[in-house]
Amino acid sequence: MRRVVIGILLGVLLAGPQPAWAARTRIHDAAESPEYKRKFGGMIGRGLLNVLTSPVDIVVNIVNETKAGPPFVGTLTGLGKGVGCGILRLGSGAVDVVTFWVPGFNGMPVSDSYENCLGTSQSSASFDELPPGYGQPAASRWDVPTAEPGAAQSPMAAEPERPKKTWTK
Repeated sequence: MRRVVIGILLGVLLAGPQPAWAARTRIHDAAESPEYKRKFGGMIGRGLLNVLTSPVDIVVNIVNETKAGPPFVGTLTGLGKGVGCGILRLGSGAVDVVTFWVPGFNGMPVSDSYENCLGTSQSSASFDELPPGYGQPAASRWDVPTAEPGAAQSPMAAEPERPKKTWTK
């Protein structure tokens, strides 16, 4: 009887809800909220989620890098990347759990995706959403490269010639 109950519970847990690593959750949105009462619980939840799921980074990166490159080199690269991302996610979760009470501080969030821990999360602003003056700087006339490698860049348009002044006594 005990095995049947455990089997049913595992089946419901695996098939029922969407796994935390598959998509952005409401916890992530709550943790980044400017409202203190919503951020309070969200940071605790996101912190615990990151602490508990930090080993997932190791597995995901080993599998992805092994598929992408030569098996031995890809496995070692994935192991290094996974350990680094796991430590980053663990640290981010610990900071969230310890500093959840600080008003105006929303932690150090890592990417929601376990494939790239340094990528931007889905709610991050892009250049299209930034307020005026905070986007990429306008191209200046010195941003045009020359055809020669290593040569200095030249302006796009020549300065208009000024009339020469003649000096008289």
